[in-house]
Amino acid sequence: MSFLRRRSATPAGPDFDVLAMDPGDWPGNLGAGLLPAPDGSCQGVFLRYDLFGGRGPAMIIGNLPEGSPAREVEEGQVPFEVAQLLAALGNDEPVTVVETEDTPVMHQDNLLIVKRIKCSESRISCVQFDRNDGVLVTIASWDRPITDDLYALLKPLPAELFQQG
Repeated sequence: MSFLRRRSATPAGPDFDVLAMDPGDWPGNLGAGLLPAPDGSCQGVFLRYDLFGGRGPAMIIGNLPEGSPAREVEEGQVPFEVAQLLAALGNDEPVTVVETEDTPVMHQDNLLIVKRIKCSESRISCVQFDRNDGVLVTIASWDRPITDDLYALLKPLPAELFQQG
């Protein structure tokens, strides 16, 4: 399971593989951001996919390793990726989690237990799943449902995408 391994070299970016959609498979604009810790380690990677011609993102995919402070959310609070999506869209209305549901989904030959998160803003779709290397993947989408077809598009992105220089 190559997308679940840790890389042995120390890259300029994250020390874990980032599971997302390949930028070459996405017809819109892509932005990537790293969440750094004070010691310089990477506490998360966020990919922002924009299909709306500069009017805001359609989707944010986050990869947060164990211990990342962005994983810590209060009961009823939306995941960090949903908050980032709302901020990017300029939506400052309060949004909360109203319901969660665990659903089994196949990704390649692996069974994932996906947590579907229903938010008080009905135009947000959000799912989360843990990889067996401790990285939490969160997908937050605006005004488009997240279907099981999306999981077939998820793959590890090349480390070069996150190297500085």
